[in-house]
Amino acid sequence: MKKTLILFVSILLVMSACKPKTESSSQAGKPGHPDWSRNATIYEVNVRQYTPEGTFKAFQQNLPRLKKMGVDILWLMPINPIGVKNRKGSLGSYYAVKDYLAVNSEFGTLADLKELVSKAHELGMYVIIDWVANHTSWDNNLITKHPDWYKKDAKGNIIPPVADWTDVAGLDYSKAGLRKYMTDALCYWVKEADIDGFRCDVAGMLPVSFWNKAVPEVKKLKPIFMLAEWETPEMHDTAFDATYSWDLYKLTNDIAAGKKTADKIDSVFTSEMKRFHADAYRMRFTTNHDENSWNGSEYERLGPAAKTFAVFCFTFPGFPLIYTGQESAMSKRLRFFDKDTVKWGTYPLQDFYTTLCDLKKTNKAMQNGNVGLTFSKVRNDQEKSVYSFMREKDNNKVLVILNLSSVPCTVKFPDGIPSEKWEPVLDSQNLNLGNVQTLTLKAWEYRVYQKR
Repeated sequence: MKKTLILFVSILLVMSACKPKTESSSQAGKPGHPDWSRNATIYEVNVRQYTPEGTFKAFQQNLPRLKKMGVDILWLMPINPIGVKNRKGSLGSYYAVKDYLAVNSEFGTLADLKELVSKAHELGMYVIIDWVANHTSWDNNLITKHPDWYKKDAKGNIIPPVADWTDVAGLDYSKAGLRKYMTDALCYWVKEADIDGFRCDVAGMLPVSFWNKAVPEVKKLKPIFMLAEWETPEMHDTAFDATYSWDLYKLTNDIAAGKKTADKIDSVFTSEMKRFHADAYRMRFTTNHDENSWNGSEYERLGPAAKTFAVFCFTFPGFPLIYTGQESAMSKRLRFFDKDTVKWGTYPLQDFYTTLCDLKKTNKAMQNGNVGLTFSKVRNDQEKSVYSFMREKDNNKVLVILNLSSVPCTVKFPDGIPSEKWEPVLDSQNLNLGNVQTLTLKAWEYRVYQKR
């Protein structure tokens, strides 16, 4: 990596860091993040597969464990009833919603959901629910009551939003009545179940104008957290706190497969910083329900680099996600349309994720969003293999050194590693790093240190 590009990435973030920062209202014209999201980790809950029972009550027993692990925000996959008409598999897709104002009886009752949310709140956790506003099941009563709210072909037939999504019918947001209905439905769940926000499925397939009007209406009820399954800057203009960082996710897969090298991270990140405002949360992840089921478990895609890239996702500027089963090193693909319970075992990676969540919480340099944060590369002579960087805020610092290659590497740091009293964050790391100019790293080895 050329020094000029390294400096450019650092300068870009320092410039962003100079902009005014507030905790409850972001930059002028941008959405204000809830205070509790600043150092939060999100955990995606696949309710169907989480326990043999597949219910809210059964999952609720895990709340103390997840709280202890450091989880702040629970993202429940869709909690609504699933359509039967044109259903795929024996249980159907969560994302074929039959009734926006009801709870899937397979998971329990509305009272069960409210109890789960209440217990999470007692533990200081927050709950967001998956919201599928782009399409409904074919037996959703809106098709009968409001057929004009649906997309149609040239012959007037209602159609799916995507050809092979045959179990759902696409909604047409040019209809004012649909926009009001969906806004009211969002408000319903905040008022009725006290949920704390929404993860919005294929959010960019809806007009941004809908979200920009609907979300402020919901926020009149309480501060909420909004996550868009999309990756365009305009999602952050008014409505959303966080978006998916698909480009970086795809690059990590390619690096693990040996198709690309570590130095490509800078170009992706530089492009991101140009396109998104400084306080936009970008969600970093190694897996989620879609990737696990359709593209393979993290171990299929990342192999021995799975933990290394988990460290990257937690320490690189962004907002980290943990998916159901990751703390148990789940190596299988969960079936999407059928029952397929996670085999939990002894949670071999729970301490690993606990440590990363604790770093996110306790070190100010790890906050979500880039306002007030300095990010800088630590130059080394193996840029295609080793990615090294430092984050800093208010004299709190985190140093990360990652061998993103399948071979051992002796790496030199021409400027030395910054001389600080570095505290190791993860096990098996040297304590004496001040003025070190050379390190030998194993394949996929990660080093994380902090000063606070």
